[in-house]
Parts: sequence; structure tokens; C-alpha cells
Amino acid sequence: MSTTTESITDTARAFFDACETGKGWAECHAHCRPDAGFSAQAEPLADIRTLEDYAEWMKGLLGLVPDGAAEVKSFATDHERNSVCAYGVFTGTHTGSGGPVPPTGRRVSSDYVYVMEFDGGKISHMTKIWNAGWAMKELGWT
Repeated sequence: MSTTTESITDTARAFFDACETGKGWAECHAHCRPDAGFSAQAEPLADIRTLEDYAEWMKGLLGLVPDGAAEVKSFATDHERNSVCAYGVFTGTHTGSGGPVPPTGRRVSSDYVYVMEFDGGKISHMTKIWNAGWAMKELGWT
């Protein structure tokens, strides 16, 4: 394994850990290009276009689901395409105030994948693959 590949894998892990624990852009930005893009085919994220905004969205989500945690199921680096994929399961209970409805006390277990593309050793774009409708229903938000 090359040094470059090791570094993007380490960078992806550090970003994933910071993002999934609600550290927000303040901690996530060190692993990303300042103009890093974001995309997802999921209604709650439809207006989010930057990785900065997504990191802040996750920080806000953890305010609504304070026991939220991600369990990594798979983490893989694609050497040829200079990308890293992380598959995780997010679990948590809606007990925090705010959000689309008052706290429901309902629990979510939601599969998702991050596909992180790299340029110059930093994340330049991330796509989130996620069945948002399923998660929203489990939380009682729809």
C-alpha cells in the first residue's frame, strides 16, 4: 500500500469519526478541501451542497438524537479512483428538543454509505447514500 493511499484512508477515518460524533465543521475541515462538495438523493439533505453544511447538519442531528452513534460495518479504499467508502449503521433515539416534531422517544437504526473523493490528500466531494424516508419513519418524523 502506498503512502498516499494510507493517508487518504487515515484522513477518511478521521473525517468519519469527527462527522459522526457531531464535531461539526470546526473539526471536520482539517480533512477536507475548503470548497468540498456534498450530494445525496435524500429529501432532508436536498438543499445541502457543501461538506461544511453537511458536517453542521450532522452536528444538529446529534442535538435531536443525543445518543446517536455510528457503527462502522465496512471501510474500503479504492486506490484506482482515489476514493474511500464507509458503510455504517446510525442508531439513536429522538429525545432532544427541536427538529421537525417534538421528541418522539422513537429509535432509529439506519444504514448509509459515505463515498469520499480525494484531491491532494483531502476530501473534495462526498456523496451520502441513504434511505432517508425509512429513517424519518422510524423516528416518527413522517
